[in-house]
Amino acid sequence: MYTLLRPLLFSMPPERAHHFTFGLLEFASKLPGALALAGGAKPPQSAAVEVMGLKFPSPVGLAAGMDKDAKHVDAMSALGFGFIEVGTLTPKPQPGNEQPRLFRLPADRALINRMGFNNGGVMEAVERLRKRRPGIIVGGNIGKNKVTPNEEAVNDYLICFEALYPVVDYFVVNVSSPNTPGLRELQEKGPLLEILGTLQQLGNKLSTGKQVSGEFRVASGESSGSHSPLATRHSPLPKPILLKIAPDLTDAQLDDVCAVVKESGIAGVIATNTTISRETLTTPKSEVEAMGAGGVSGAPVRKRSTEVVRYLRERLPRPLVIIGVGGIDSAEAAMEKLDAGADLVQVYTGLIYEGPALVKRINRAFAARHRS
Repeated sequence: MYTLLRPLLFSMPPERAHHFTFGLLEFASKLPGALALAGGAKPPQSAAVEVMGLKFPSPVGLAAGMDKDAKHVDAMSALGFGFIEVGTLTPKPQPGNEQPRLFRLPADRALINRMGFNNGGVMEAVERLRKRRPGIIVGGNIGKNKVTPNEEAVNDYLICFEALYPVVDYFVVNVSSPNTPGLRELQEKGPLLEILGTLQQLGNKLSTGKQVSGEFRVASGESSGSHSPLATRHSPLPKPILLKIAPDLTDAQLDDVCAVVKESGIAGVIATNTTISRETLTTPKSEVEAMGAGGVSGAPVRKRSTEVVRYLRERLPRPLVIIGVGGIDSAEAAMEKLDAGADLVQVYTGLIYEGPALVKRINRAFAARHRS
């Protein structure tokens, strides 16, 4: 069905098509059998995998950016995803960059985006996640507001972390988007250690049910109890924290990332975000330049993201976790990431070009591998 629908969607501006598609998805999710016609399917039981102490119905997740505000978690899960990552969420609502800010490159099976962390703010997402269907694994991807200076960024991450703690299963710290000025500077070792180390401390406190002290409310001036919907939690283990990195890092920077992961005690890495490189694109240069700045996702990122996954795995032995994302538009591309050392994979741009059946194909390929 998606092959019939895609020409209509691609005739619309990308952001309009995005909202139109989600409207159709929500409608279809209320009609018995409609999602199956669209290509969705429950993952085979043999596709289940345990990572980070969580039991994932399948290793295929929805990458952050598709459902920023956690409006469609139930519907997306029904398509066969093993987990859904919402966000990037910021403490305060922000509109993001001016439109148009999302562009298709069909010849490259790619997108360019400069969305700029557009979202309704973390608290709106928290309220939606409280109402989601039980049993869906959700990750919370968190960032800083555009107006927050880098030297105060840790406070934005803390606010989002504490607010989301009761309603997500793991966290992703996003310091790798190219669309928030200066954000990628936080990938340097010093700022990263401060942010991740402080979040780990807060997670340890929340997991043991301890009240959060004022040291974690530096910027907001609020007490933890008044800000967070649930300031304490009674699970014995803190929720996992992952770091999302760019594909444009040098080997030396990747070595620093590995050192930071080990020193901070976080669970692992998501590799990778979008790239600022335009080198491998076949779309005419004049067309690409007319689109302007932004990160490239999709097939052009596949090779580099797999290289990063492999490089990290050689230096981050399990149980440290790597989630591979970038250019996954087929079961073969997903298996490539897993063979390189990824524990889980995520899709975004491939879903736009292939539709929901992509998730079913990857799930079946993974299940078949597990059975063999």
